[in-house]
Amino acid sequence: MHYQLLYCDEAGESHWRKVDVPLSEQVFAPPAQDILVSAPDAAQAMIWLRLEAGWNEPIHSTPKRQLLICLSGGIRVTASDGEARDFGPGDCWRMEDTSGKGHHTCVTGTGAFECVIVQFD
Repeated sequence: MHYQLLYCDEAGESHWRKVDVPLSEQVFAPPAQDILVSAPDAAQAMIWLRLEAGWNEPIHSTPKRQLLICLSGGIRVTASDGEARDFGPGDCWRMEDTSGKGHHTCVTGTGAFECVIVQFD
């Protein structure tokens, strides 16, 4: 399992990095057998979000550290260094570029983009 991390360096430039999620075998829901799970990551809120087809925002930083989980549709996100990532159903994007030059996001395709966002701050 993995997610795409968008972060900001000391110079204010945003960059992408693929992060593998470490899993270990644990008792998660007794009496069910052990399963592979990650370490917990504390969260503050969860929101549902829809961006309509054609949505195209100006470049900005993320307002909070958060994780986006795509449910349907697609988006393209471009870091300030010019590298882009496309996200579709099942893809995860962790946003940590809370300062600096930010990123650009636009909906791809002809349908709406729907997701769940988990906010850490």
